[in-house]
Amino acid sequence: MEEIYIKGSYQRSIYESNTGYVIGLFKVSEASDRTLEKYVGRTITFTGYFHDLNDTDHYQFFGKLVHHDKYGEQFQVDHYDRIVPEEKDSIVEFLNSGIFKGIGEKKAQAIVDALGKDTLKIILEQPNNLILIPGITQKNIMVLHDKLKEYESSYEVILYLTDYGFSNKDSMNIYYHYKNKTKEILENNPYQILIDIPEISFKKVDMIALKNGVEKNSIHRIKAAILYIMNEISNTIGHCYYFYDEIAKYLPSVLGIYLEEDEFLSALNSLELDTLIIHKEDRYYLREMYEAETFIVKRIRLLNSNKDLTPKKLDSTLKELESFYEIEYNEEQKDAIRKSFIKDFLIITGGPGTGKTTIMKGICELYRLMNHLSYEQLNQKIALLAPTGRAAKRISEATLLNASTIHRFLKWSKETNKFQINEYNKSKVEFVIVDEASMIDTTLFASLLKGLSSSCKIIMIGDDHQLPSVGAGQVLHDLISSNKLEVVYLKQLYRQGLNSKILSLAYDIRNQEIHEDNFNVEDDLTFIQCSDSEVVPNILEIANTYKDLSYKNFQILVPMYKGINGIDEINNRVQELFNPKDKEKEEIHQGDVIFRETDKVIQLTNMPDDNVYNGDIGLIDRIDHSSKKEVYIDFDSNQVKYTPSNFNNFRLAYAISIHKSQGSEFDVVVMPIVKGYKKMLYQKLVYTGVTRAKKRLFVIGDLDALRLASKNTQSDIRRTTIKDYFINGII
Repeated sequence: MEEIYIKGSYQRSIYESNTGYVIGLFKVSEASDRTLEKYVGRTITFTGYFHDLNDTDHYQFFGKLVHHDKYGEQFQVDHYDRIVPEEKDSIVEFLNSGIFKGIGEKKAQAIVDALGKDTLKIILEQPNNLILIPGITQKNIMVLHDKLKEYESSYEVILYLTDYGFSNKDSMNIYYHYKNKTKEILENNPYQILIDIPEISFKKVDMIALKNGVEKNSIHRIKAAILYIMNEISNTIGHCYYFYDEIAKYLPSVLGIYLEEDEFLSALNSLELDTLIIHKEDRYYLREMYEAETFIVKRIRLLNSNKDLTPKKLDSTLKELESFYEIEYNEEQKDAIRKSFIKDFLIITGGPGTGKTTIMKGICELYRLMNHLSYEQLNQKIALLAPTGRAAKRISEATLLNASTIHRFLKWSKETNKFQINEYNKSKVEFVIVDEASMIDTTLFASLLKGLSSSCKIIMIGDDHQLPSVGAGQVLHDLISSNKLEVVYLKQLYRQGLNSKILSLAYDIRNQEIHEDNFNVEDDLTFIQCSDSEVVPNILEIANTYKDLSYKNFQILVPMYKGINGIDEINNRVQELFNPKDKEKEEIHQGDVIFRETDKVIQLTNMPDDNVYNGDIGLIDRIDHSSKKEVYIDFDSNQVKYTPSNFNNFRLAYAISIHKSQGSEFDVVVMPIVKGYKKMLYQKLVYTGVTRAKKRLFVIGDLDALRLASKNTQSDIRRTTIKDYFINGII
């Protein structure tokens, strides 16, 4: 009896044990059994024991299809082979790259099956031969011939790159960067790709380089590994600089060999000579990070050194504003508004309920009145910015003015991964207000400053007690704690916040002292004590009460993804409650997740061309299976189309991480806190979660876990130098 097999490519792991057992996703290109044919062109969950897997090679898995009670059909792998690509495989991948409109994988395979290794030559010289291939139209032939003629000088290099081991997408990126120098670069130093094209990962280039004969202790490889380690530390911990011993410690696991100290030093010195890293005292910086920190300090110091302005009629116009809006600003708020006109750089900071948004609205309106502007003119002169789409939308709703994400303002290009508003093409705005400033990382803030004229007035508004940026650095914290800049501290609560138990809990967390008498005495704050195993049932009970509330107003916030109380498990359970299987609703399977029409989802990446950004929440409007799978998601009346190539850009959002919620607010928030969350229990995380709730907050779990989190400030420590530069007068 012939063995059952599937061929294709490994996508990612869902679970890996230290014994080699893997549960993962596999994209099937060929199947030997009729029961598996439905998975061709789709992903299937697989299980088995593996020595190593990577997303560059292709594999043949032998085994059988099994049914798991919880996760459905899976392919249970008994043994596997790595498939050595043939020249024909590279041609199929090239034709299926997206360059040739209307040519998908099936047509590409049919063409290569019919024409063989001379496929490209025949398309160029005898295109009419293709008419005999079933499924190939005259239009297909014209597209193939004309495009191939256009790419005649490049396709041989692209095929060379795919044969070398790169995916078609990476091959195209590499070719367009190096053109006719591509082969020379790969033969001399393939790791140069990592410096010139950062979108391609170290692991991928390293694996391909080793397979093609690069020595494990090559100085090029060691240098690339050092840069990779420094980037990883920045991305995972948020540090802006690193120490010698720290880098050396990680090298053996990355390189897979023991390295002599002189080899490490030689590579480190070479990187320094190349100015790819900057060495100051005992600190090692990536050049980009060092330049970002120093640029921020120079620009802010320049703005801060400007002479204070003395606007005429400031106080009288402020009184007019109060009278017009029938509002009475407290003294802190008046101080913040006044200083916004006196200083060229100002920070306004305060916790929830202190009126930061009210101040922002007041500043904008006063600026309009003082300068005799129409609202249209005001929108041209002032820019209201935030790090996330949700935060920008909230600013716009509060001020009735245009607001945008920093990425959108700077015109980020997906293709080049660069900002079109930059030091060579500056924005003409005269006044910038940045809200949720605690979320801005070092390199993004430097990019913003580069895109603004040196005379542009800047106000940063934020709560330093919230989570720091996802990217490296802690810009707002460093600027405030330097004590060298003008900062307005808002401490007085607005009238509606005085009796809020949600705000009382937030300030308790900041003060590291939880008072139980805040719980269950007012409708806005409920605490439910329960064991780990009782968390999900309690969440479901509360969620059921709010089934009819708009998806924008009810949110479950969870510290981590995995485990019985993780985001993934809670999403599956709440989906069953809010949006169960229905024959009237289309659905798709993406790995071990089911997406249905009307599901609540969250965007995971920035897609500026579609006006949708990381953290935006929407609903699946429809799923179309008619030609190829397409998912249409509605983000506040902005409908965005997704195809299988970018299905990983969204995930279920009945429960989301607290990190993803930053910059957003919800009427009702449910937040589980249990000791099972371990290292994710720290002050800024739970403080941020609590302050997302506007009207009602449910905290579920363990009171001791909440106390533990409120006292844990160690996770907030990041190594940065902006504060030091200001204090010590460096640069």
